[in-house]
Amino acid sequence: MSHDIVIRGGAIVDGTGAASYHGDVAIDDGLISAVGKVDGTGTREIDATDHVVTPGFVDLHTHLDAQIGWDPLMTPVSWHGVTTALMGNCGVTFAPCKPTDQELLAGMMETVEDIPKHAILTGLSWDWEDYGGYLDALERLQPAVNVAGMVGHCAVRFYVMGERAVEEQATDDELKQMADVVGASLDKGAIGFSTNRYPPHKLPDGRSIPGTFADPKELVAIANAVGPRNGLMQAVGADFEVLKKMSDTTKGRILFSYGTGPQEGSGAAQAANLAKLCEGRDITAITQVRGSGFMFGLQSNLPVQGETWAKLREMDLQGRLDALNNDEMRAKLIEEGSAASSRFPMNNVFYLGDGDVPAYAAGPEASLKNLSEAAGEHWVETFVRLSRESDGRGLFNLRMFNQSLKELGDLFKSDHCFPSLGDAGAHVSQIMDAGWASFTIAHWIRETGLYSLEEGIRRLTSGPARVLGLSDRGTLKEGMRADVNVFDADKVAERQPELVHDFPGGAPRYIQRSFGYKNTIVNGQVSLEDGEHTGTRAGTVLRHQA
Repeated sequence: MSHDIVIRGGAIVDGTGAASYHGDVAIDDGLISAVGKVDGTGTREIDATDHVVTPGFVDLHTHLDAQIGWDPLMTPVSWHGVTTALMGNCGVTFAPCKPTDQELLAGMMETVEDIPKHAILTGLSWDWEDYGGYLDALERLQPAVNVAGMVGHCAVRFYVMGERAVEEQATDDELKQMADVVGASLDKGAIGFSTNRYPPHKLPDGRSIPGTFADPKELVAIANAVGPRNGLMQAVGADFEVLKKMSDTTKGRILFSYGTGPQEGSGAAQAANLAKLCEGRDITAITQVRGSGFMFGLQSNLPVQGETWAKLREMDLQGRLDALNNDEMRAKLIEEGSAASSRFPMNNVFYLGDGDVPAYAAGPEASLKNLSEAAGEHWVETFVRLSRESDGRGLFNLRMFNQSLKELGDLFKSDHCFPSLGDAGAHVSQIMDAGWASFTIAHWIRETGLYSLEEGIRRLTSGPARVLGLSDRGTLKEGMRADVNVFDADKVAERQPELVHDFPGGAPRYIQRSFGYKNTIVNGQVSLEDGEHTGTRAGTVLRHQA
């Protein structure tokens, strides 16, 4: 008997949390056709000896809504084992959209998610008005990974209320119209609805985005359209009372962004609060897998304002490095920087090192404050010195969120909190967290043992697949869609982030490749081989069906 693909002799971790075992996996016509002992041969045989075979990873929080238009390979997430990505998070989407509102929605996405407006307007076809039309446009792009999308509150409010959407409350008629639009969006394939109640998320004119201060009854009205359709509701910035109202109305799945503070005991306390919230409710929290917030270095953002530093900003990387290697220029930069006020708390800024793998989990000794004190330098001198020693590639990570890995680990012990929140496609020149799945394997499974391999993989696969309402992906079982990873569990890791200029118009973004992935298979076709894309784009748009 022959098969399209046979993966031989790997440690099978099937995504359910069950104990791993050695065996084979056969794939035919885009489906898993056999698991265990596979007879016959494959047209393509993959040797998985000393490797782990798992379902493809499911990313619950991306903003690839725009980037998919010019980067259907969906980097960086596709370098990190992700085979399904959820878009449309945080209430900001490009549909529904009247033709006159295209620039408005693009500008909002730029200010909220740091995706250049020019890239959005020139990199997408904008040949849709309703959400189903947007999904049609995505299908024509033939993405490399599967994508699911949610319809966003901001777009829905603009579509129904116009300019009044920003600061006014909806009338009863407008509430009905919004619920109808959301219901129609789910009927056309949106997997759910997302909302944003985080005031710092602003429009270009400085006002908070539409829906931020909407009366909770508006979300209840929309939930009454989402619930009967078995859709997902996602929120950022919503307090527990709002989440309860959404959950108690839909009687279905709620997804929200969460986190913990650096104070001792805060992780356990947040886990306890979450458990109480989730009593009798299907609510899932996600959070960043490590400290995150802002990244800077000679190749990207600079940490000091001033006349000499402004000149440095105008240079490319080689020019900046040449400037630092010039004694006179370097002295001016240090003098000016030492006299300027700091943009960041340097005790929360950590050097990522100059090795192949960034030192995301480094302790207090690696903070820029402690590094400078140990060297008897001002922190600006340390920044300059490390930048020179790394040929300008060294990066520094500001841990604004989830500052303590110990507290974060206590939160991750909760059954209701999943590693995620990579924000791929957003804040592209400020952060790089899209390798969250690789960090989960490297740190939370391999290095700390917080998760067993089986439980950690469950939280990357079947767990998030269930949140999305997917019953045909997330586990290695006969008849399931063949989204599969083959990797070396002892080697999987993130590579150092780097800044490139590959967005439309040459706009910059961070990218990050990976170590340890032998193959990623999407819908039965090999998409990634030894860390490189094969050119195959076998992803599909996963349209919601109630």
